[in-house]
Amino acid sequence: MTASDVVNSATGTLYVVATPIGNLEDISARALRVLAEVTLIAAEDTRHSARLLQHFGIATPLAACHEHNERDEGGRFIERLLAGDDVALISDAGTPLISDPGYHLVRRARAAGMQVVPLPGACALIAALSAAGLPSDRFIFEGFLPAKQAARRTRLEYLKEEPRTLIFYEAPHRILECLQDLELVFGAERPAVLGRELTKTFETLKGLPLKELRAWVESDSNQQRGECVLVVGGWQAPQGGDAVDAHVRRVLQLLLAELPVKRAAAVAAEITGVRKNLLYQLALEDKNQGR
Repeated sequence: MTASDVVNSATGTLYVVATPIGNLEDISARALRVLAEVTLIAAEDTRHSARLLQHFGIATPLAACHEHNERDEGGRFIERLLAGDDVALISDAGTPLISDPGYHLVRRARAAGMQVVPLPGACALIAALSAAGLPSDRFIFEGFLPAKQAARRTRLEYLKEEPRTLIFYEAPHRILECLQDLELVFGAERPAVLGRELTKTFETLKGLPLKELRAWVESDSNQQRGECVLVVGGWQAPQGGDAVDAHVRRVLQLLLAELPVKRAAAVAAEITGVRKNLLYQLALEDKNQGR
């Protein structure tokens, strides 16, 4: 048991509360009750959250907890918790900490032995994935890609052969540039879905190969507005010339019996000439299947 697992019952509770990403009906009854009962609400933008609370007739005081002050001023929330006050943490929309502030506050609260309670609810990445029609058994969330083109392409090159479904957030003014880079790095035919303005009046869920999706967004400026989530199909091992034959698999399996996955893949690549990334993914699959 670590220090963060030992709960100090004399302190208040920090509630991590998901709020709607658009449609206000998506807030839970439990979230409304907790927001009304706590002593203080730590909010990413107090003006934005004030409108949410006013809509539901909640009068709990608000205090700012955003990316620019969270490290320096998070101590005041810890002090309130130490004094026995319950505090709720919310972001402007969705689940706190998911590409939103809150991590430093939650970490400090847990380190101090305070109880941290999650209240699940709306989350744009999960909403988009649930309706995308792409594999959802294994996926990774990359948040926002770098704003600069060179850094963005470098990151995408790193992810090019990731077999799991990939999920990205993107700002509307960069969505077209992002799609152009995805098409360039991942290829024109990689399947993708754009989720835009989810749960809002002009909600869009459009699934096409990357080349066609880029062209569709390029041709309609309305698709370059609002909150955007991109769900992209994972890399699939090529068939034919790059397919791994039985001999290569046998070499890999023998090495896996003696070496860690990463090292086994590297040595197998040196022996066989097959790309290391491909062998690494095969090695992971073999391990997961208990071979």
